[in-house]
Amino acid sequence: MLSVACPRLDDVEPDLFTAAAEDRQEKDPAGSPLAVRMRPRVLDEVVGQQHLLKQGSPLRRLVGEGAGGPAGPSSVILWGPPGTGKTTLAYVVSKATNKRFVELSAITAGVKEVRAVIDGARRAIGGFGKETVLFLDEIHRFSKAQQDSLLPAVENRWVTLIAATTENPYFSVISPLLSRSLLLTLEPLTDDDLRALVRRALTEERGLGSAVTLPEDAEAHLLRIAGGDARRALTALEAAAGSALAKSEQEITLQTLEETVDRAAVTYDKGGDQHYDVASALIKSIRGSDVDAALHYLARMIEAGEDPRFIARRLIISASEDIGLADPTALPTAVAAAQAVALIGFPEAALTLSHATIALALAPKSNSATTAIGAAMADVRAGLAGPVPPHLRDGHYKGAAKLGHAQGYVYPHDVPGAIASQQYAPDAVADKRYYEPTRYGAEARYADVVEKVRERLSREGD
Repeated sequence: MLSVACPRLDDVEPDLFTAAAEDRQEKDPAGSPLAVRMRPRVLDEVVGQQHLLKQGSPLRRLVGEGAGGPAGPSSVILWGPPGTGKTTLAYVVSKATNKRFVELSAITAGVKEVRAVIDGARRAIGGFGKETVLFLDEIHRFSKAQQDSLLPAVENRWVTLIAATTENPYFSVISPLLSRSLLLTLEPLTDDDLRALVRRALTEERGLGSAVTLPEDAEAHLLRIAGGDARRALTALEAAAGSALAKSEQEITLQTLEETVDRAAVTYDKGGDQHYDVASALIKSIRGSDVDAALHYLARMIEAGEDPRFIARRLIISASEDIGLADPTALPTAVAAAQAVALIGFPEAALTLSHATIALALAPKSNSATTAIGAAMADVRAGLAGPVPPHLRDGHYKGAAKLGHAQGYVYPHDVPGAIASQQYAPDAVADKRYYEPTRYGAEARYADVVEKVRERLSREGD
């Protein structure tokens, strides 16, 4: 549940590094943070994630439980929000299987460190017959080349890889590694899960040893600010307990808790999967014209420290995807916002993003541009392409006239109204109508124009 600081592997032999990691895992000294001391030692102590812990599950088999014995998966990717137990599960697996345990963080490690671990794992197998569990935290921070370096070890089972990520692995983990791994999705902990964990931490000797109590109102507030994150809950509990004891109080009152945690935790982590969920909710609120909900999600992204350029890019997409020609000013507004954000950055960029979000949310909506290109692309993928009509082909090179290219082309500006009645689409899709304008907002005039244009184009010999 908490990353363990470790020396770089170019300074320490892999076996010595592993021994140090195992030693830290065994002892959990009293000076360690509460979240570390309360780390489960066996699977049955893990709170939540019951869908992953039922009998016969891959995790049970990985630790040698059930009919499958120890022959569980050789590589596992744990995907879930912060504080849901990804690191905890890795520790429990390594302890239960009695394997060498090596922990790396993709924030600080690189290919050199990965190769050192793999070399050490191969020596351990050959010399002592002991397998290695490699826990790689935040694998989404590894580049493609760095993730590629893991493939030989996974394919040859030199290590049991347990990788953790808060980001959608389908976007952040390379396909070869993902296809060779078992993907397990962790869910945010419920209030009941966190309540059980907090009460255990209050009473167990390795926790707070009943030094303080937590009344119901303070417990409810603690669960609310934890937002499904066990580490956040235990960190806040430990800080509040310290404040209470410093005042010689045996009870963590609501006031003490509020003073200790002076700002409610934002239930959105820009490095986690909610990066995608909150961004999706922002766009869907704009699409639904709920300006207040859109501003709420925008505020969550800003408070979480999201890159303002990412938010601006999403607004640009929304302007074309959901508003389009119903309000032709929406796209220029979103583009201008992106340019302004790049120039000024936070905190002032919050005003620009609010300006654009409100404008887009309240604009009339049309997805005609989205459905039009989608239908056209679907036909192209289905093979409805066909040759370009001869009169539209390039006629500027020598010999083009002999091939009949550009022959019979009518230059639109030479006819009244600048609309020439000739065939532009290939024969296979000559009768297709991809653009179906709505009559919302400014697009209403396009609906009238497009019918007149299509009628004029279809007139033979005009």
